Parts: sequence; structure tokens; C-alpha cells
Amino acid sequence: GQLNSHSHWSCVSVITALTSCLLWSTFGLSAAVDSKPNILLFLADDLGIGDIGCYGNDSIRTPNIDSLAREGVKLTQHLAAASLCTPSRAAFLTGRYPIRSGMASSNRYRALQWNAGSGGLPANETTFARLLQQQGYTTGLIGKWHQGVNCESSNDHCHHPLNHGFDYFYGMPFTLLNNCQNNKSPGLDPVLQAKLWFYTQIIFLAVLTLIAGKLTGLVPLGWKIITCFTLVGSLFFISWYSSYGFVQYWNCILMRNHDVTEQPMRLERTAFLMLKEAKSFIKRNKHGPFLLFVSFLHVHTPLFTTAKFLGKSHHGLYGDNVEEMDWMVGKILDLLDKEGLKNHTLTYFASDHGGHLEAQNGSAQLGGWNGIYKGGKGMGGWEGGIRVPGVFMWPGVIPAGAVIDEPTSLMDIYPTVVHLAGGTLPRDRVIDGRNLMPLLQGRAQKSEHEFLFHYCGSYLHAVRWHQKDSGAVWKAHYVTPVFHPPGAGACYGKGICPCFGEGVTHHDPPLLFELSQDPSEAKPLSADTEPLFDSVIRRIGRAIEEHGRTLTPVPEQLSVSNVVWKPWLQPCCGTFPFCWCDKEGDSTQIL
Repeated sequence: GQLNSHSHWSCVSVITALTSCLLWSTFGLSAAVDSKPNILLFLADDLGIGDIGCYGNDSIRTPNIDSLAREGVKLTQHLAAASLCTPSRAAFLTGRYPIRSGMASSNRYRALQWNAGSGGLPANETTFARLLQQQGYTTGLIGKWHQGVNCESSNDHCHHPLNHGFDYFYGMPFTLLNNCQNNKSPGLDPVLQAKLWFYTQIIFLAVLTLIAGKLTGLVPLGWKIITCFTLVGSLFFISWYSSYGFVQYWNCILMRNHDVTEQPMRLERTAFLMLKEAKSFIKRNKHGPFLLFVSFLHVHTPLFTTAKFLGKSHHGLYGDNVEEMDWMVGKILDLLDKEGLKNHTLTYFASDHGGHLEAQNGSAQLGGWNGIYKGGKGMGGWEGGIRVPGVFMWPGVIPAGAVIDEPTSLMDIYPTVVHLAGGTLPRDRVIDGRNLMPLLQGRAQKSEHEFLFHYCGSYLHAVRWHQKDSGAVWKAHYVTPVFHPPGAGACYGKGICPCFGEGVTHHDPPLLFELSQDPSEAKPLSADTEPLFDSVIRRIGRAIEEHGRTLTPVPEQLSVSNVVWKPWLQPCCGTFPFCWCDKEGDSTQIL
């Protein structure tokens, strides 16, 4: 009986395979993917899912990103592995939750703070760039890195892109900050800076008071003690001002491979340089295969936008910046088409996490819009911080105009591109991403993800259960941020929501939502309103235990000792501390 059954299913399998081939041939889609396509990855910075046309925005013009969705596949439940830059990008590059690589923080510093910190993506992590490099790809990164630079000296480059599988790097080893623009308020740890200034002023006043007291005979202290106190105060001021007073020089720099080319960078020409470098990389490597990761500095504050786009959108400076980024996407896609590479290239567009709701200047909103989804950047569990645009295009291989509602992750890019390059995934570690090609081509109807874990730093805030048999998508929140002011949809008093401490609420039982019915997470379910409540919570609880058993302790890259500024690690194009240069010549062409 077993043999007959087996033969029967073999016949069925053969018939199914033949039918699939006929269907794919009929629709002109290649089921057998051609070998080693080019890979073009666009990743925006802080872009909300509600900011582009193909996801419902009818007032910001994004025709080029929209064309990707029209000619390819749009993902509606595409999820970042973290709601902040550094950990999200670490997960994107490695296909693994940030907690596995040590890129998840247990303190309030959840992203790298300095180019001269010692934390970063560990050398023993294998990026998709490294695996594609091994398959004969020329690999390039243009734009933002934010995964660290050095470990022990100013030129060991242990965390640098070239040490993580990229053949060519041009861009910011860090991230844009308000500090990068002269007329903006400081964006790097403003609360701490305000405290340091306050303490400095107190010390300065105390010194003046002692000197006045000594001169008038009211203070019976010797000049040696007053001098010593003055010296200690001066050392305190120098110790913090040497870093925070020169953020523009230390963090706002451009590098080509290992060399600093602008220190500080000139924002008025940065977009032009990024576009020029991306196009140049494609032209140099058009005979392929190549991997080009265009990691936009847009649309992170300070939203520096070239004159051509200023005042052109209906959404102020933020909208202008989004439209400039879309134009850059279009210019790169035009070149791809012109060089005859469009049909031989998998193109992908996404954002590293949701829009930054707390980014404001008075009444002007400087952050993105996350559509119908609750929360935003920095919020570990709420959808608005982690549900992002996700679009794939590959003419002739991926169907045009398709929409996929299944849960997918930025971590899925890793196994997808490795599969397309003919590589094999590392077998000595857990890879959390899943190959998306069967889903993108319509050969599979369900996502391979059953559970997805939503961390805030190293703290697990929420878990998603994709119940395949029923189609339900359950989400349990164990911890949520306390919004400020009460009733607001973000942490406006703090700049970004915390992951732990008094700024969060712990839920027992957890808040439960069924996202296919309530995507805005507006109506938490209970045992009274949902008959499956207890069984769902129990199943998710078991999944958390199983997930926990796959985690192994690793050094925390974002510990305070790793993120503090260390002058001996500072990338410098002169002799430290005299670090300034402009090796780009007169690249003043306006876009």
C-alpha cells in the first residue's frame, strides 16, 4: 500500500510540475531563474510606509518607486527586524535578528553614536555581500553604513564595509544628523549635551565666585586650591566638548573605500556625489554580475535638499526630500535600462524602519507618515515602526503588478540574493530570513515565516504568529512604550520612545491583536471577546521559549563602553585633531 501511494504521489508531483512549467511559459515568466542576475538594492532611511504613492500617498510624487511596484511585486506586510537604523541594517546585512550578532542594546544607546566608537558589526558575521563576492560578484555600497568603522586603532577598519564583503564603498560610515548642517539644533544626544552644558556653567560660576571671594577676603582659600578647582573644571569641559563640540568633523564625513574624502561633508553636493558614484559603479560593472547596495541618506533629518526640489512638494521639506530621493531612484533605473540590464537585474526598494514621528520643528513635521499603522521609529512592537515599503522588480521573472499580503522580513533579502547567486547559506549559525523567490514568483502562496519576533533593543516587545491554516495573523504585545503626552501617538517629550524602565508598560496578559482584521492595532482582544485568546497566547508563549533556546550570548556591540567617542579611533584625513579636507575637488554641479 505504501509503495502504491508513493507512486501515486510521484505521478501527481510530475503532473503538477509540468502544469507549473506550462503556466509559467504561458505568462512569459521564467520559472528557472537565469544564473547570477545583477542585484540592485535601494534602502531608504526613516521612510514611512505612507510616504509613497504605491502605498496610498496621493500628495507626495514618487513616480519612479511607483513604477517598480507597477512592473513588479509589492509587499504589504514587509517588516524590519528593528525599529532603529543600526540594528535593522545589521539584520538586513546578515539575515539574522540583531540580538544574535550583538547589535541589540540593553542600554539607552540603541544605535552607534560615533564614527570613533569601537562597536559595530562583528567580523565573524557573514553578510550577503561576502557570500556574493565568493560567487564572483563585484559588490558595492553607496551611501549610509552605520555599522561601525574601527576596533582598536584609527585604521584597523574591522567593522568597515570592505571588511564585510564589499569591494567598493563610497558614502557615510555614519548617518546624517542635525549636527551635519550648520544652522540646526544638535541631534546627537541633546539631553546629555544640555546636562553637560548645565554642569559646565555651574562649575564656571563656582570658579568666578571663589575668585571674587578670595579677592574680597570673604573666602579663606589659597590660590592653589582655586587653581586646582579651575583646572578640574577645565578638564571636565574639554573632556566632553572635544567630542560633542565637533560632531560635524567627527561624524559628518564621506569616505571612498578606506580614505576620508570630505571632513566635514558639504551637504549641498552630497546627493549629486551619491548619484554619480552609483551610476559610475553600474557602468564599470555592466558586464556583471554585480551587487549594488544604494543606501540612501534620504530621508533622515536634517532633510538637506538641493535647490531643484525645495518647495516643490505639498509636504514641506520632508516631502521635498522624498521627491528628490525618488528622482535619484529614477536616474539609476534609467541607466539600468539604457545599459540593457533591466531584465537581468533583481531590483528591490525598502526602508530600514518606519517614519520618525517625533522629528518636528515647531509645528512642522520633519519625519515620515506610517499610514494607518500605530507608532513609528524607535517603537519595538507597534506596526508603524517596523512595517515598511517593500517592492521587487525583475521583468520576465517576477510577475508585474502583483501584491503579496503575507508576512515578509528585510532579513529575507539575505537568503534570496544568496540563492540567486548560486551560493549556500552558512550552516554554522541560525539564519532567520527565508528565500522569497517562490512567493515572489507565485510558486508559493504562503510565507515561510510562522513566528516573527519584534525586539526593542535586546528586549522582546511583541511576537507575530502567522497561523497558516486559518490565515490569521496574531500579534501579542508584552511591552509597549508610554506615549507622551498621554493620548499622543508617540513619545514627543523624549524624542524617541524607550525600550525599558519607567517609559514602558508591561502587559500580563499581553495585548493581543488579529492584524488581518485590525491592522491599526486599535482594538485589543481579550478572553471575553476572543474564544481563541488563551490558546493563542499559550502557543506564542511556547514559540518564545523555543526562540530563546536558539539564542547564544555574544558581546554587546552597543554597550556604553563601545559607543563612547574614543579619539584614537577617529577616522581623520589630516593629523588628529586637525581633521579637515575636501578631496572631491569642485564637485559643485547642481542636480
